[in-house]
Amino acid sequence: MTSTRQRTEDPGSTDTGKTVDRTRVARWLQEYGVYVAVVALVLFNIAFTANFLTVGNFRTQLIQAAPVLVVALGMALVIGTEGVDLSVGAVMALSAALVPLYLGAGTLPAVAIALAAGLAAGAFNGVLVAKVGIQPIVATLALLVGGRGLALVLADGRLIQLRDPAFLALGTGEVLGIPVSVLIAAVLAVLVAALVGKTAFGRRLVAIGGNRRASVLAGLPVNRVLIGVYAICGLLAALAGVLSTARLGAGDPADAGLLMELSAITAVVVGGTPLTGGRVRVLGTVMGVLLMQLVRATLIKHNLPDSTAQMIQAAIIVGAVYVARERSSR
Repeated sequence: MTSTRQRTEDPGSTDTGKTVDRTRVARWLQEYGVYVAVVALVLFNIAFTANFLTVGNFRTQLIQAAPVLVVALGMALVIGTEGVDLSVGAVMALSAALVPLYLGAGTLPAVAIALAAGLAAGAFNGVLVAKVGIQPIVATLALLVGGRGLALVLADGRLIQLRDPAFLALGTGEVLGIPVSVLIAAVLAVLVAALVGKTAFGRRLVAIGGNRRASVLAGLPVNRVLIGVYAICGLLAALAGVLSTARLGAGDPADAGLLMELSAITAVVVGGTPLTGGRVRVLGTVMGVLLMQLVRATLIKHNLPDSTAQMIQAAIIVGAVYVARERSSR
């Protein structure tokens, strides 16, 4: 009898052990996988990529990653509420179109108008999601299409060269040897981390992402928080558009922010923020941006086409989503 019982129970205990192991692996990968991947890629480049360990190379990589990080920080907040914003690239294009129109009035007014437009666009998305009840992917898809169209109309479909030194300094200037765009992105990462971890607003957005219905029943200002989150995302996307325009030295709404929404979502998910909401990993998002930048740079330096980088990016995000799904389903 005893041996029969043991034979009957052993398969179940084995399955339980496998489930626990898979859960641990999924949890570990979601928590630390992006850090391991970045370290591994850095070591690979040190060994096999010429001139990788140079100040110029690191400076270039950080400058290219800065606008992506600015957008990804806003995207992380949105995804933390179990939403998504597909319009960030279009908001960047709108910003790139508005800056040349008002730069004659001065750098500050031009930047302020571009940021205000991004804030308004984000708030509009938030109203559609929170008040009207439209699914985030549908609500932001409308602005994805319409926003870039409006940007092209404002710019008359043309690339406009910019020569204002004060504005161009946002893209090419330095403070104590640190590029301005990198410094802005770093400060924003610290501020967003403080917002999420130290404020009532941050705790509320995480709670809403974890369980919106329970948050409503608990009396949290769900609609106000959602509108605020999307407004912040739009504001950061507009800022990224300003930085990209300053670095390029021209307003190009046809190209500004193209596919940025995919890059931002990839960085956030790879960084460990689940698409199901309820959590925001700011440091993970920073590392996710660096990982995707290193992947692209490594392939380019080894003479592989950009299309290959896009396919690898797709594989990485599928893997990250699978890991998150394995963890949440256990």
